[in-house]
Amino acid sequence: MSDLLASDLITPDAGENPLLNLNNVSILKAAPVTRLSFRAREAALKDAGAALGVALPVKALASETAAKRAALWMGPDEWTLLAPEDELKSVFDGIESKLAETPHALVDVSDRSEAIIVSGEKAVWLLNTGIFIDLSVEAFPVGTVTRTVFHKSPVMIWRTGPDTFVVEAWVSFMDYVAGLLVQSAQELEAA
Repeated sequence: MSDLLASDLITPDAGENPLLNLNNVSILKAAPVTRLSFRAREAALKDAGAALGVALPVKALASETAAKRAALWMGPDEWTLLAPEDELKSVFDGIESKLAETPHALVDVSDRSEAIIVSGEKAVWLLNTGIFIDLSVEAFPVGTVTRTVFHKSPVMIWRTGPDTFVVEAWVSFMDYVAGLLVQSAQELEAA
């Protein structure tokens, strides 16, 4: 998993101002991407990966990336598949075509969630104000992805670089998540 490949897909939204930009941590709204929820058994994984353009990880908490593609392990038979926003139809149709005879579920969830990019030398500290997981690079290395809770909100967190994380939440929770992160970062600055 390369930080370069993740940053090829997950980029700051050009039309948005940073939510926070301090010298040791920043919070940026991520540009929209295609998000597909994929569920299947092992027999479908190779063909699904070939259609997406990146292998689906089979190891817990793992991700795989290729140019403008990512597959995130969400559970034993569940993945989140990411691609550029304008490639929804081609990616969706490609997977459906390749798996026409194989049982699976593929659902477009692009509008369900939003993502922010939290980065900088204090990113782990900031995320740990509401996520009680060891986010050290030794315990949560680059490429690791998991679902968890930030304060009371369900989130997905994906480490895309040594000091860079993508935090995804349902649209209805994102203002809450981003607001608490900004508030905590401002307290960090005051300290």
